[in-house]
Amino acid sequence: MGFEWAYQNGVPPWDIRRPQPAILRLAEQGLIAGDVIDVGCGTGENALYLASRGLEVVGVDAAPTAVARAQEKARLQGSGATFLVADALELQTLGRTFDVAIDCGLFHTFSDADRTRFERSLHRTLRAGARYVLLCFSEHQPGDLGPRRVTQAEIRATFGTAWTVDSFVADRFAAQLLGDGAEAWLALLTRI
Repeated sequence: MGFEWAYQNGVPPWDIRRPQPAILRLAEQGLIAGDVIDVGCGTGENALYLASRGLEVVGVDAAPTAVARAQEKARLQGSGATFLVADALELQTLGRTFDVAIDCGLFHTFSDADRTRFERSLHRTLRAGARYVLLCFSEHQPGDLGPRRVTQAEIRATFGTAWTVDSFVADRFAAQLLGDGAEAWLALLTRI
């Protein structure tokens, strides 16, 4: 079932039909530059926005329906963004490296074991000195609606040995059904 089921049966709550506000801010500040991979890109709003700013962007998602929607949006907009069905735990199969990875809502879906696999996959796919932008639900989000909550300690533990944590700030994760959004961590990390 999973994410493909969600896309085949309507509009998932994480598909807000616009880029995440955090991505807009970071791009405007020049903190997202170079070749970009959007892991867990969904229907492509973040990738399309970044491509409109002249960046080379590849969006990857495991849900074929989401990728097909992103490809159609790119075609209609005349965007240079590329979208591929790919496993975020095996990014090295793409056969290329990137300067920045953005992750808006993927990391918090992984089990503890898969977090470690994702970190290794991401490390192999980013160049030394590359930036990882992580936006995920934080433990401060009340209730149990939505995905698993993540603590700063869990993020630091996952990325503790081969990354430098540049910043950690409380932010908001825009999503349907959550009013003004969800409590989130916005972390910027650098690959060593």
